[in-house]
Amino acid sequence: MAAAAAGNVEFIRARSDKREYRRVVLPNALECLLISDAETDKAAACMEVGVGSFSNPEGLEGLAHFLEHMLFYASEKYPGEHNYTKYIMEHGGSFNAFTSSETTNFFFDVNVDDFEEGLDRFAQFFIKPLMSQDAVLREIKAVDSEHKKNLLLDNWRMHQLLKHLASKDHPYHKFGTGSWETLETKPKERGLDIRLELLKFYENYSANIMHLVVYGKESLDCIQSLVESLFSNVKNTDQRSFKCPSQPLAAEHLQLLIKAIPIKEGDHLRILWPVTPNIQFYKEGPCRYLGRLIGHEGEGSIFHIIKELGWAMDLTAGAGSDSNEYSFFSVSMRLTDLGHEHMDDIIGLVFKYLRLLKQDGIHEWIFDELVSINETAFHYQDKVRPISYVKNTASNMLLFPPEEWLVGASLPSKYAPHTINKILDELSPERVRILCQSKKFEGSTDCAEPWYNTLYSVENVTPQMIQQWIQKAPTEMLHLPKPNIFIPKDLSLKEVHSKVKFPTVLRKTPLSQLWYKPDMLFFTPKGYIRVDFHCPLSSHSPEAAVCTGLFVDLLTDYLNAYAYDARIAGLFYSIYLTSTGFQVFIRGYNDKMRVLLHAIMKQIANFEVRSNRFFALKETSIKDYQNFNFRQPYAQALYYVSLILENKWPVAEKLQALSKLEADSLAKFVPHLLSKTFLECYVQGNIEPGEAESIVQEIEDTIFNTPNSVFKSMSPSQYLIKRVIMLENELKCYYQIEGLNMKNENSSIVQYIQVHQDDAISNIKLQLFCLIASQPAFNQLRTVEQLGYIASLSLRSDRGVRAIQVLIQSTVKDPSYLDARIDEFFKTFESKIHELSDKDFKRNVKSLIDSKLEKFKNLWEEAGFYWGEIEAGTLKFDRVESEVALLRELKKEEFIEFFDQYIKVDAPQRRTVGVQVFSGNHSAEFKTATAEADPPKTYRITDIFGFKRSRPLHRSLKGGPGRITMD
Repeated sequence: MAAAAAGNVEFIRARSDKREYRRVVLPNALECLLISDAETDKAAACMEVGVGSFSNPEGLEGLAHFLEHMLFYASEKYPGEHNYTKYIMEHGGSFNAFTSSETTNFFFDVNVDDFEEGLDRFAQFFIKPLMSQDAVLREIKAVDSEHKKNLLLDNWRMHQLLKHLASKDHPYHKFGTGSWETLETKPKERGLDIRLELLKFYENYSANIMHLVVYGKESLDCIQSLVESLFSNVKNTDQRSFKCPSQPLAAEHLQLLIKAIPIKEGDHLRILWPVTPNIQFYKEGPCRYLGRLIGHEGEGSIFHIIKELGWAMDLTAGAGSDSNEYSFFSVSMRLTDLGHEHMDDIIGLVFKYLRLLKQDGIHEWIFDELVSINETAFHYQDKVRPISYVKNTASNMLLFPPEEWLVGASLPSKYAPHTINKILDELSPERVRILCQSKKFEGSTDCAEPWYNTLYSVENVTPQMIQQWIQKAPTEMLHLPKPNIFIPKDLSLKEVHSKVKFPTVLRKTPLSQLWYKPDMLFFTPKGYIRVDFHCPLSSHSPEAAVCTGLFVDLLTDYLNAYAYDARIAGLFYSIYLTSTGFQVFIRGYNDKMRVLLHAIMKQIANFEVRSNRFFALKETSIKDYQNFNFRQPYAQALYYVSLILENKWPVAEKLQALSKLEADSLAKFVPHLLSKTFLECYVQGNIEPGEAESIVQEIEDTIFNTPNSVFKSMSPSQYLIKRVIMLENELKCYYQIEGLNMKNENSSIVQYIQVHQDDAISNIKLQLFCLIASQPAFNQLRTVEQLGYIASLSLRSDRGVRAIQVLIQSTVKDPSYLDARIDEFFKTFESKIHELSDKDFKRNVKSLIDSKLEKFKNLWEEAGFYWGEIEAGTLKFDRVESEVALLRELKKEEFIEFFDQYIKVDAPQRRTVGVQVFSGNHSAEFKTATAEADPPKTYRITDIFGFKRSRPLHRSLKGGPGRITMD
């Protein structure tokens, strides 16, 4: 075997990056990046192939995507169907792939000890895959099922509409996903053998247009030796990389206003221009510069003005990285009903701002600020999972020289005003396309897009019309943003005086409790703060629940203009609803963290209802509730499961309460909500204990200790407890309902098997079962029986109550049939569990142990785990160690006994509820199913709330405020 050529590349890398890198080109011209990380416990690989949906032969739409699916099946070396996926899942790994316009990416990760064999199986995708006729037909059905899942999703529909309104001879115009029609019906009509076409298309997969990233624990020499032995047999047929024609838009596709009807409620406006691809100027970063200004949300920005006028709810701006040859710069926003009426004014305001940018000139200080923020982000980047790292890096290999593979386009460094002006000139009225989607256009469209049947109409928009819109646009003062006060200056690390392994309670008062842990793993200038407002009056009725939700939305809305700069500078915050109140969460550089936290707390303490924002947010929230009807059927099924298990208010009741809500009612409710409050706080990271205490003292002073504060402390008796119902042994409950959008052809089933409440020994047995069963369930229900594209068996936890959840979404079979097939899977799988060999049992136990011992990658993962324990009330900070110790002692007989007791179909302690959502396709089956008598040991739920009231409850794992003992 000829030796690989190793290039001595000086990679641009983050200062904190301790990994080793090597570029290698194999004799077959396969270019590889090898990464050695001595600290990793997962290994990973990604192959990017320079063939995508743009390479689909004429009349075979979706062939590239179909081939991506087919490579997972089997190979000459490993002929067993789904041998690869089975091996990866059984060894603590995950896998996926995606087909884009010009490339197809395959990637996986696995426990480090199992990497060599996993990588060998992965390599066979590109050496000698088997594509049996039987597998071909089954996977066409899977591709078709995937397409049907997307048919009623607005993002897919609008994307294809924009593609449709492009040059017919450009590959951008094509449909890329594929369907039964494009891969089976039409090829047959033309006398084509789709399998032969697939094999012919696979010949495009050549080593010289592939890029491989391999991430392992071993030395670079060991990884190189492994890669050479496994990938040198990938054929090099000297293919040329796909060269995309230039822009897909001719003059006839510009100066257009496209009015389209969406599936969901809500109006959206998108203004697009074809621009020179950013990749051609990635060091100058013109689109980043312009995106930062046009998409800014602070005072003087486009968004701030249209938000204050009550016209829009959000705005994003920037260029997509579509291709080397073409790209689009877009400004997108969600409009209110009033905004829809003022659409011309909004478009005029956008062009007015572009004119301001031209008149005001390009500013070096703004570019320098952009450079500073990006450099800090790059050098203090958090470590991510190896599978994410290889995927992102592989995408850079095609586009950038080797020394820039790790950095890509993330570090603009050349200030070039003429380049920024060049892109700015391209954002002209002569080159614009405007897409507006709204149900208000129903009855006034005259066209239908062929693949998704999106109804639309097209009008011409001349530069003269835009000139008129500019003149009548709002006169509020547009101006450039001020310098960003949140850019961190102090990136020094605080000294850790006491070595603390787990979070401890640092401070406790009748008003709050502070948990604290210093950063002892990552040594990064970042912090993590959570403040949980426990408010027992937040959810006692549907009215209270929607009031609390609107209060939280308004808080975020009021803070947006001020806090936007913090987000840009790497300091992120969110305020969101919980089942017991609301939570404030901040993470990022600790330098300016207190400044932002103080502003948030002042906003909470001084909250008032501003009527203009109240009506805008109320309108948006109503539409969001209405859009529940258009959720995927499997999401609706999951909602009903949660409604059965917990004390939650139905969407319909919340929508009704919200529709009647007035601003003065909310203004009266908020002081009532906050009159009983307890704060559970958690601080972790580059923050000293004294500072953490002072942060919480400042929060108390701002919230509670002011003369007119509405906040009052809460007694322990008022602590809100959320509990899950206990299902009955040997009883199979089921709830059958028609889907909320009968145009959706998909039906769905969720079978929920309740097993136990948080308990270490039961936890590991259930986790082990899910590890062993998840891949066979997917293989049987999706691949063999072809029941639907979405099929899974997974572990579920609701307030510490552990369960198995099996989910299928299907157009081909009704939910009653799907439910029976799930039962049949468990019956046939029973023998697999009973016949489990000692060797397989030990291998699965080891795989679970390896996954549990996987180290936290960054501060957010670690803090998230500990906060999860605090929030749940379990406080098992040593959960991993204790469960691993029990796993090491677990006997196969104990595991089988657990399966026989709780999981198998006739198990004495099996407790099941199934939710069946019937689509319009299966309305006849719904009538039949609801008319049938209940079989023995089954219970039909007709009234969810009556059923809940009849069931006992699992105990709460939360002891209430002040519980700090670990037990």
